[in-house]
Amino acid sequence: MALTSATVAAELEAASKVGDPAADTLVTDLLENREVDGINALFRTIGTLKPDTDMSRLPDRLAQFLREAATPPPDWSEVEVKAAEGFFGHHHGTASMLQGTVGLIGTYLAPTGAFTLRSTGRLGGVEGPGRRLSQSSRLFIDMGNKNAMRDGTLAATVTKVRLVHASVRQLHKQSGQWDYDQWGEPVSQKYTTGAACVFSTQILQGMRNLGIDVSADDARGFMCAWHYVNHYLGTPEKWQLPKDADEAERLWNQERDKEWKKTDDGVFMTAQAIKFYRDLLKPGASDAYIALTRVALTDKYADMADLPKSPLDLVGKPLAAGHGLVSGTAGGLFGGATQRTVGVNPYKDLLGVASKAFNEIEQYALTHDQDDQPQMHQELNDNR
Repeated sequence: MALTSATVAAELEAASKVGDPAADTLVTDLLENREVDGINALFRTIGTLKPDTDMSRLPDRLAQFLREAATPPPDWSEVEVKAAEGFFGHHHGTASMLQGTVGLIGTYLAPTGAFTLRSTGRLGGVEGPGRRLSQSSRLFIDMGNKNAMRDGTLAATVTKVRLVHASVRQLHKQSGQWDYDQWGEPVSQKYTTGAACVFSTQILQGMRNLGIDVSADDARGFMCAWHYVNHYLGTPEKWQLPKDADEAERLWNQERDKEWKKTDDGVFMTAQAIKFYRDLLKPGASDAYIALTRVALTDKYADMADLPKSPLDLVGKPLAAGHGLVSGTAGGLFGGATQRTVGVNPYKDLLGVASKAFNEIEQYALTHDQDDQPQMHQELNDNR
């Protein structure tokens, strides 16, 4: 049975002490037996995996793990597939944009998560966050690709992430610096479930804050998609999010303020992410993205992350409520695509253009030099 608002508090406490035994054993064995040469070599091996990979060319342990990991969710059906595809058919671009902004910043507001990311290479190194952000973007984009939940491509992408998480746990174990009594397991099942909340129900809330109408069927479809993803991340059923979007929102609203705090690590990570996108955007356009993110996230949580305030914030709030109009500044950032429209929320026009531009940036980061940085240092050291 999946989590409910009645069980979530106790279950998350238990989940904080648990990693992913099958993946952890695999990664430990591969490294200790030198079947792969270090963490980054394992990542490179993982990065070549596809649904039709020739298993005979892989170490036996890895091949066996992948065969077992390919088993579909026990309660998965064509109904869930169609529901998920319905959501992405309507909202793929906007959702992936918000996952890459609101979602990532939300994960930085979890103190243990922010520390974990910063200590394991700080988003790919102190020089820039390219690889970590681009690899996250790959998952968000792949979720909505045609047939992704039918042909095994999304399952393969998520399984890579699962093994990355196991590698992070191994790295922390080797370092001797992780406080298991205080923090539980690195990248625990609690962290995985919490991240799923951020990238699913928190995104649905952000869309609502921006005035985007998501039907009940589409909201359920998005939660089904994350149920699918969490299965391939190795999450046991008892720590899965419910497919019911209303129940998922209730449990997230109940637990969020227990989990999200302002920390130096979270603020640093947010600043790194903002700099990355500002470097890729045209001059001035980043203000619009910051405004979108603040409105979607709300000031309370944007301030926790030290997300910069922008003059465009004053535009976003009334627009999200369905009135007002986009200023000449905001409209100009996106080629004049937005215009004064009586009785219509013009923020949707801005979002449409913004999401297209943002997803082009994400695709660029996946295929160009922003994605060539080391994925992780071989030791815990962020050069602070």
